[in-house]
Amino acid sequence: MLGDLGKQAFDALRHNRRRSVLTMLGMAWGIATVVLLLAYGTGFQNALMIAFRTFGGNLVAIFPGRTSVQAGGTKAGVQVRLTRDDLDYLRAEVPMITRISPEVDKQSLVSFGTRSSTYGVHGVYSTYEKIRALEVGEGDFFGEQDDFTHSRVAVIGSTVKKKLFSGQNALGEDIRVDGISYKIIAVLKHTISNGDEDMNSLVYVPYSAMSDLKNSYYLDGIMMDYEGDHSKVAAAVRNSMAFHHNFNPKDERAIFVFDAVKDLADLTVITVGIKLLLGFIGLLTLGIGGVGLMNIMLVSVTQRTREIGVEKALGARRWHILFQFLAEALVITALGGILGVVLAYLVSWSVGSLTLWSAFIEDAGEGDIHLYIDSATLIWSTVILSFVGIVSGMLPAIKAARLNPIEALRYE
Repeated sequence: MLGDLGKQAFDALRHNRRRSVLTMLGMAWGIATVVLLLAYGTGFQNALMIAFRTFGGNLVAIFPGRTSVQAGGTKAGVQVRLTRDDLDYLRAEVPMITRISPEVDKQSLVSFGTRSSTYGVHGVYSTYEKIRALEVGEGDFFGEQDDFTHSRVAVIGSTVKKKLFSGQNALGEDIRVDGISYKIIAVLKHTISNGDEDMNSLVYVPYSAMSDLKNSYYLDGIMMDYEGDHSKVAAAVRNSMAFHHNFNPKDERAIFVFDAVKDLADLTVITVGIKLLLGFIGLLTLGIGGVGLMNIMLVSVTQRTREIGVEKALGARRWHILFQFLAEALVITALGGILGVVLAYLVSWSVGSLTLWSAFIEDAGEGDIHLYIDSATLIWSTVILSFVGIVSGMLPAIKAARLNPIEALRYE
């Protein structure tokens, strides 16, 4: 039965080749639009995730703020300042924390030979490398023994190396940070980050050696990773700091708690919403092709009214006629879909990438939008195409199936 329906559908298409080809092109254009829009949404999501990976996996960071709610006998507006004692409190009171590091920042003049520029210098523990998922390209990050021994060593970002050394070897060389000499022991790989600072333009030194550049008693932040539920960790960290700094735990301005997992979930919701919007726009475009298909099938039903009458007179049932015309619509839809997917692949291959992070960050081509057609995109495109094809073919098929055989035979 299916073979007969397929043969009849192809015979009908060959009989009206020009009309069938034009209808097929309309469906191909529509499905190519759907695939490309969904591919753009996937590429946009991937580009954002590449930048987000610099926050590491399970990362919670806290930054000092100022109270906005009165707590106990303390008035609002009091500055909350973090110290190294807070690391001990957090270790003792939040057992889910696995690694922790202080962070002290300063904008400093960094020079090598006759070249110099101002970069952000961060004083951190050696655990910072794992917490922030830093990737070392040359050398090795400083170790735990350097955290408290005042070792004047430095790890520099790729942009710092490029501008100070112009492609020359940097390992083992001494740079001067605000006039103080630090030996370079590692160079980080180029990375894309969406934080407030470009991580490629940073210099990292041991926390103990940061005291030569700035009073390191008060911290600019505390970074930590953990095992377990992110929301429980973030709440426990805030409660611990609220107790020791005497502020209301519900006062979100007293300290700022950054939860990477929560922010990633929020970002995922946004990108999924964008993909749904793009898919809906593509559906509207494909719907235009579906209207064209429906119109052509209605014309076909009108032209073949007497043929339908003969078939019914010979014993054809309603569902025979229904599936006959629906099969023709689905064949046009399927062939147009295959052609549209091929067209989408050609367009994605010829376009390559669309500018995103490279517009703001040097050497950030990896973070641009690549039109990535994955299996999920093809599956959703097939679902949308099938829906449009069935709806567009079903109405003319129902009209054909409901024709009165006597009136159909008398039709001129």
